[in-house]
Amino acid sequence: MPELPEVETTLRGISPHIVKHTVKQVIIRRPNLRWPIPTELPNLITEQRLLNITRRGKYLLFEFAKGHAMIHLGMSGNLRIVEASAPPNSHDHFDWVFGKLALRYHDPRRFGCLLWIEGNPEEHSLLNKLGPEPLTDTFTAEYLFERSRKRSQAVKQFIMDSHIVVGVGNIYANESLFMSRIKPIRKAGTLTRKNCEDLVSDIKVILQRSIDQGGTTLRDFVGGDGKPGYFKQQLLVYGRGGEACTNCDKALKEVRMGDRTTVYCVDCQK
Repeated sequence: MPELPEVETTLRGISPHIVKHTVKQVIIRRPNLRWPIPTELPNLITEQRLLNITRRGKYLLFEFAKGHAMIHLGMSGNLRIVEASAPPNSHDHFDWVFGKLALRYHDPRRFGCLLWIEGNPEEHSLLNKLGPEPLTDTFTAEYLFERSRKRSQAVKQFIMDSHIVVGVGNIYANESLFMSRIKPIRKAGTLTRKNCEDLVSDIKVILQRSIDQGGTTLRDFVGGDGKPGYFKQQLLVYGRGGEACTNCDKALKEVRMGDRTTVYCVDCQK
C-alpha cells in the first residue's frame, strides 16, 4: 500500500506538470472504485484551472475554484503523468487531460477513490478525525506522551493509528521503533518522555529520508514521474526477519501483529 512518503513523492512528481494548468477533458473508464466517482465531476472540473495540490495524511487534495477533488491511492494505485495520446493500459481507470499531458490513475485492486468536496476539506468525514502530520511542529514528544497515557495497546499499533498521527505505516513503524530501541509489542502506556522524544525524532527522520529518496518500492508503487522509490535499499529491519541485526549481529525476530509483519531485535529493542 502506498504510504505517506509515497503519496508525498507522487504529489511532488505530478505538481510541476499540472498545477496552474486547465483541465480540458475528464475521461472516466471505470467509475466504481472503492466508492463511485461522482457523476458530476467531469462537469465540475472541465475547463477549470487546477490551483494547487496538497496532502492530508494519504489523501491528495486537488484545489479548484469550486471545491476540491480528493484522491486516495488505495492498496495498489498510482498517479502518473503521461502523454494524453498514450493508449490506456488495463486498470487505467481515469485521465484528467491537460492539453498534451494527462494525469492518469492506475489501480489493479480498485480500492482507491476519487471524491468531490465542497467547502473546507478538513471537515470531510474522512479527514476530520485524523491526527497531526508527523513532519509538522504539532507532532511533538509531549503530544505523543500525553496521548499514550493509560494505553494498553502495543506501541507499534499505537503509532500506526491515524487518529494519533497520520502516515506512520507498517514499514516506517518497524524502522522508527528499531532506531528508537523500543520493542514493538511494548504497551504504549509504558513509554517514558525520553522514549517519546526519541520516537518522534526517529519517525520524522525515517519519513523524511524516505521522501527524499522517492518513497519505498515494495510491490505496486510507482512515482508520479514513472520512477520507483529507493528507500527499500536502506531498510534496517522490515523484511529482514531472521537476518542479522545491524547493531548486534543477532537474528532479528519476526512476528505477526494485527495481521502485519513486525520485525525487531530482542536484544536492542527493550
